[in-house]
Amino acid sequence: MTLHERLKSVDVPVSTFENVMKQFDQAASKLNIARELLEFIKYPRRSTIVKLPVQMDDGSFRMFTGYRVQHSIVRGPAKGGIRFHPDVTLDEVQALASWMTWKCAVVNIPFGGGKGGVACDPSKMSRGELERLTRRYTADLIDLFGPERDIPAPDVNTNEQTMAWIMDTFSMHERTTVTSVVTGKPLVLGGSAGRREATGVGVVITVREALKHLGLEASRCTAAVQGFGNVGSVAALYLHRLGVKVTHISDVYGGLYNPGGIDVEELVKYAAKHKNIVGFAGANAFDGDQILFADVDILVPAALENQITVENASRVKAKIVAEGANGPVTPDADPILVEKGVFVIPDILCNAGGVTVSYFEWVQDRMGYFWSEEDVLVRLEKIMTYAFQDVLKVALENKVHLRLAAFMVAIQRVVDVVMLRGIYA
Repeated sequence: MTLHERLKSVDVPVSTFENVMKQFDQAASKLNIARELLEFIKYPRRSTIVKLPVQMDDGSFRMFTGYRVQHSIVRGPAKGGIRFHPDVTLDEVQALASWMTWKCAVVNIPFGGGKGGVACDPSKMSRGELERLTRRYTADLIDLFGPERDIPAPDVNTNEQTMAWIMDTFSMHERTTVTSVVTGKPLVLGGSAGRREATGVGVVITVREALKHLGLEASRCTAAVQGFGNVGSVAALYLHRLGVKVTHISDVYGGLYNPGGIDVEELVKYAAKHKNIVGFAGANAFDGDQILFADVDILVPAALENQITVENASRVKAKIVAEGANGPVTPDADPILVEKGVFVIPDILCNAGGVTVSYFEWVQDRMGYFWSEEDVLVRLEKIMTYAFQDVLKVALENKVHLRLAAFMVAIQRVVDVVMLRGIYA
């Protein structure tokens, strides 16, 4: 057995950051940009690691490790969520911050990329412990944060309440209420209407545009959605409303299948009550791990990174893969999907609806005037549609797949700003 074969046989963790770097390099090779300039915009500008002592409910102290990465502030303040999860690493946070830079550039909003996280298990912590952890994280990184510097948002295992604690901690240090320091807040604290639905709605807008491009009718299409959290549930619901027959849905507990179409409106109500989709009477149970290989027209991976890999990409049957999650398709799997003729809508385009409405929230906070949900969704549709058309045009002109085209658009927009600003030395 060769060394390469032995390495492949070992369960080596996939570096998400290396995957992003591969995607960047593949797109950059198609652009006429100086290598030195590409090096300047490729890597994170600042990666911060903090040790966070937190008093637990029993009086003891525990040390947690927190991260905040600012990948770029060339086009504006760093923007990106904060996740609480046992498996948070610097590698993961750097990758997510990088994706945020390119995502903001693809939809052409004035932000750079940032991301944060704390290695912890929120399911084993009380509300009070989570509040103390959040406030300590904010206080330790307070010099990084600010409406003009770095603007956090919710991510895995964080929510509106987490953002409220961050906003309050920052505001107490500033001695004035600063609502625009975070997005994804409760409405009463300056949140935006439509923010919760934004990512899933954006996914479906790009799917709709892809269907138009491919000459497919929504009413004749079927779909499978992996993940039924915020993104997956909203995407499934809006696909259903678009006329698509959603036949397969999975979450971490199991899968559902109904060849006649799942009543997603009822499933949303069921999941809200039971906290999972298992046992829903309107569909049959099936192995949720097999959802990626469902015989459908549209596949929406809206769960975790690295789901479609070089080992399983050949089994994907869908005509369209709409990346609701960040990084669900690895770089080595992309060529396999391209060869199969699968139309992949890349994450930095497909799921950019969330950061777009975060931008709307930031704008509304700063001017103190708030829009209706209808206004927000109309503005979101306009930006997402324009972004899809911009990427599709580059893809067709350069005869490349959509992921390469999206990165090409994003990289060129960042470079254009660097050239105009110059590099301070």
